[in-house]
Amino acid sequence: MMLHRTKYSLTVIIALMLVLGLISCKKKEKEQNQPSLQIPSTYDGANFITNSAAAKAITDQLTALVNKAKEGRDSTKTVSKTDLDNLFTAGTTSLASITTTYYKNRLDAPAGWFNDLAQATGSGYLPGSFVDQGGVYGGYLFDENGLEIEQLIEKGLFGAALYNYAISLLSNNPTAATVDQVLVLYGAKPAFANSGSSTVPAENRDVFMANYAARRSDINDNNSLYIQLKNQFIRLQTAVKAGNQYESDKNDAISKIKLTWEKVNAATIINYCHSATSKLSATSPSTSDKASSLHSIGEAIGFLHGFRTVSDKKITDAQIDEILTLLNAPYNATPTPYTFITDAFNQVPKLQQVINKLKDIYGFTSAEIESFKKNWVTEQGR
Repeated sequence: MMLHRTKYSLTVIIALMLVLGLISCKKKEKEQNQPSLQIPSTYDGANFITNSAAAKAITDQLTALVNKAKEGRDSTKTVSKTDLDNLFTAGTTSLASITTTYYKNRLDAPAGWFNDLAQATGSGYLPGSFVDQGGVYGGYLFDENGLEIEQLIEKGLFGAALYNYAISLLSNNPTAATVDQVLVLYGAKPAFANSGSSTVPAENRDVFMANYAARRSDINDNNSLYIQLKNQFIRLQTAVKAGNQYESDKNDAISKIKLTWEKVNAATIINYCHSATSKLSATSPSTSDKASSLHSIGEAIGFLHGFRTVSDKKITDAQIDEILTLLNAPYNATPTPYTFITDAFNQVPKLQQVINKLKDIYGFTSAEIESFKKNWVTEQGR
């Protein structure tokens, strides 16, 4: 009796395997016979303004927050933590609600970066003096350690809020409306102007990370970071509209958007390291050059730090921590960016180490590293 049952069970299992195999073969045959996704050359912006209104409200909130922080660049003005807190938490979907928990706590904690920026406003600053809690130096606002909090707010939130929210939207069965929202969070418009210049009409102008993608992209390079992202956004929109039969196109486009977005972030850190190295390696850099270099390093720190604890990324938190340490801004210890000014001989070489590490992590070529030195929008007057 037991033998009979065993044979019966084996028969059922074999039959099920045959059925599943037949279904799988039919599915593969259907996929093979399915026509390729026909991708247009332009992005469909017919419903863009309506679809992207909620995301636009978030990016407007970030702009307002940054503009308030920038008031601190005037040493005759002060900015309060309360003002920054209110702008961070305002709105139906606030910046605070889409920011990684880690970065939110670094910003709005009682002794967080909002507080540090507020305390630095209303006075002047000399790197390494430690006379007060920071102030304005060469037109930029730094805390007493030479850390530019404004950049931790703005550039950090490009990753900790905008990218973080974008990957969340893309992970949840995105619709055509979702793609429009993510495009806003990236900072591009359906026209893909490939420029954040004021000469471009505001309705087409690139902002946020799209602006930096344009800066890192030679207009004569059909495989530039900007063009890669443009092509994948068009592909994603087309695949989503075409339906479930193009899941592989949709998923591949999403993966490439995320990785290339992250590469733009890394390329921009490299650009600022190049810039600071060039100015601080001069025989007698001016005060303006020193302040500008400290600002460039602040930008690099902000762009990098914002990706810390973001869940879906190529660079690891351990690698971020290592690079933050090279930038004299460790996440878990007192930062000392001012030493790039007071001890340039020993500190500036660290910037090349940052470039080398990012080159290895993202597989950039030597030609790309050289290209990242330039702001191509300015170079090409576009």
